[in-house]
Amino acid sequence: METKSKYKIGIVCYPTYGGSGVVATELGISLAEKGHEVHFISYSQPFRLDVFCENTFFHEVSVPDYPLFEYTPYELNLTSKLVDVVRHENLNLLHVHYAIPHASAAVQAKNILETYGISIPIVTTLHGTDITLLGKDKSFKPVIEYAINKSDAVTAVSEDLIKETNSHFSIKNEIMMISNFIDLNLYSQKIDENLRLKIAKKEEKILVHISNFRKVKRVMDVLKIYNEVQKKIPAKLLMIGDGPERKKAEQLSRRLNISYKVKFMGKLKSVEEFLSISDVFLLPSETESFGLVALEAMASEVAVISTNSGGLKEVNIDGITGFLSEVGDVSKMSNDALMILKDDDTLTKFKKNAFKHATKFDLPNILPKYEKLYQDLLK
Repeated sequence: METKSKYKIGIVCYPTYGGSGVVATELGISLAEKGHEVHFISYSQPFRLDVFCENTFFHEVSVPDYPLFEYTPYELNLTSKLVDVVRHENLNLLHVHYAIPHASAAVQAKNILETYGISIPIVTTLHGTDITLLGKDKSFKPVIEYAINKSDAVTAVSEDLIKETNSHFSIKNEIMMISNFIDLNLYSQKIDENLRLKIAKKEEKILVHISNFRKVKRVMDVLKIYNEVQKKIPAKLLMIGDGPERKKAEQLSRRLNISYKVKFMGKLKSVEEFLSISDVFLLPSETESFGLVALEAMASEVAVISTNSGGLKEVNIDGITGFLSEVGDVSKMSNDALMILKDDDTLTKFKKNAFKHATKFDLPNILPKYEKLYQDLLK
């Protein structure tokens, strides 16, 4: 649905590699390409905003080091910055990603702006750990509830996250499901044969895992699954990302005597080229509110082996795009991977199904939902 009106939109997000920051940045860039004026507000430039984009602007939240404070009061600095940007850039709407500190800061800013005679609607998008992690800390509960209930519209990236939010908090606002998205133009289904041959021999399959290597990602399970697979099928494993569990994972690969077949790639700014040469993506996470990285793999024609936790079952369709398992069921996940890799015809079928399902989450299918939401709020 095309909107005739063009808006000035403030987007508040984390600038880091995480899924919420990527989605928020891609959303802003796409809105700018459609003629809206988009102002990103964060403590550093979002990493996806690394090229000049017409109609996009970046406002850095500076955080001075005051001797008075033991901890830097980022939320207060963000609140002041929001007030400043809204007043001087004449923004029509704030779209904040994550309940705290972004939504709570936006609500404070809205209250302050009303003293200047300015009324601005707030859209809050919940991405996951603001609910599933922070939400389980009782000390944050009143702030999260307040921020969500005082937002003018609330969206969440999966139906499962909506259920989680309503079960943890007393929410009066209706939460609208607008799923995460990908820009299919960024992903290639064409295999770079030269790159593939640098990683694996022609007869070898490539399994891949991408994460921040936190405990919740269960990277040890990734290695255990791969270990069982490589016993029966020639294969290599790519471990992309970094984090607190990496050292343990490297040690486990040595104990299993598979370290020479496992490549720890570290953080990569662009993972698309490595996804394009992969066959199966492993995501045995304890919880995923959506599983954006699985969707990125599917957009590259990679079958997915994942747990059935959180929003993953909305992304990975069991028996079609890959397989789902209970958390920790390494044996089933290993067997499922072997089932997909047993012959080229089966693998090709899963790969094609994965890509077909990923097209439902293509940006042009999701962007109009946000534009319609903005339009309804600004009538």
